[in-house]
Amino acid sequence: MPKSPAIPADRVTILFLVMLVAAAGNTAMQSALPAIASKLDIADVWVSLAFSWSALLWVLTAPKWARLSDKRGRKALMTVGVIGFAASMGLCGLVLWLGLEGFIGPAATFIIFAIFRSLYGGFGSAAPPAVQAYIAARTEREERAKALSLLASSFGLGTVIGPALAHFLIFEPFGLAGPLVVFASFGVLVLIALKLRLPNDTPRFAARGIVTSYPSAASVNQPEVEEGVEEDNALPREEVRLPWRDERFASWLIAGLIGGHAQAIMLGVVGFLIRDRLGLHDLPKETVEATGSVMFVGAMATLLAQWGLIPILQIGSRASVLWGAFLALLGITLVGVSFDFYGITLGFALASLGFGLYRPGFTTGASLAVRRFEQGDVAGKIASLNGSAYIVTPAIGVALFNWWEPATFILIGAALLYLIVWGRKALDDAPKPLDA
Repeated sequence: MPKSPAIPADRVTILFLVMLVAAAGNTAMQSALPAIASKLDIADVWVSLAFSWSALLWVLTAPKWARLSDKRGRKALMTVGVIGFAASMGLCGLVLWLGLEGFIGPAATFIIFAIFRSLYGGFGSAAPPAVQAYIAARTEREERAKALSLLASSFGLGTVIGPALAHFLIFEPFGLAGPLVVFASFGVLVLIALKLRLPNDTPRFAARGIVTSYPSAASVNQPEVEEGVEEDNALPREEVRLPWRDERFASWLIAGLIGGHAQAIMLGVVGFLIRDRLGLHDLPKETVEATGSVMFVGAMATLLAQWGLIPILQIGSRASVLWGAFLALLGITLVGVSFDFYGITLGFALASLGFGLYRPGFTTGASLAVRRFEQGDVAGKIASLNGSAYIVTPAIGVALFNWWEPATFILIGAALLYLIVWGRKALDDAPKPLDA
């Protein structure tokens, strides 16, 4: 029997951009915030905490959006997510501009900023699980690893490439708020493309197309469908809600939790580290530019991992997580001991290479552990984990950095070392057979 057709290239591009623009806009904002904090004379830790409410809403709402995608259609949920992102970025840009121009006070600026950020956490979280479920439901199982690796690379690339563009987007009259305004506009353009080029999708089934076979590789076991049990491509009669402790994917989620928090601390601290160690506290534009340069090199390292090493070397999920954690550990150690631009850049690039391997590894491992009609729930859990890393972890990292700089890197290093030691025994590329 023939395989279901691959997703057309123009649709893949739109799905890629939905993830890329949101991640790039979010981290472009983060790269500008250390400079904005200096200009407004706001403590670094309060800047980090301004993201906490949004991240908490992400954790709470992402599973709900993922479950709704099977009933309301993934395109509809992507639309909600992109609207939430564009509205949040535009309103946050406006309030930061008003604060920088002195129309409102610093405290009021960040309180209102946190409120507008909640739009991204509450509604922007609809897009990632919908995109992942869309891809997982339209690819053969043996093709899903590459497809989800591409999806992860879009988010990972956006996470590091946003700051690389940020300093080019500082312009009058918006100044340091310019990157937010520009990415809000990008969000509107992606929304238009999504509405015009992606077909309406109100699925009757959790997986589109006809699923004809599963790979016979040792890393995947084909589930047996007994009489009276629904086919894997059928939408279950009841809403799928898998327990977090489901033995098929629990270890992958734990790996995602540990590595995600380690990466969140690194991304939360790097802008403040560059500003302080390079003596740029009173030079806000130069702070954004230096951060962008470091992040650009990190973006190239992430591309090398996800678009080069993984597909060329055919690295499995377990190996991606373990080798990624090891390289990230080496990189973060180098960042911790470096006090010049080149040392920080090299260390961040190595850490980005590691996290570029790690993220697709745990995402694909969790996805391949479950059936197609369970993809939406697992995608929501992954999105929640990614969001949970940004609730308080970056603020803790920044607080430790301001208290005693080595403490931040000791914490990250300990987490990655534990992931390596524990993951060698706990992670398994060959899921256990599914019970009917």
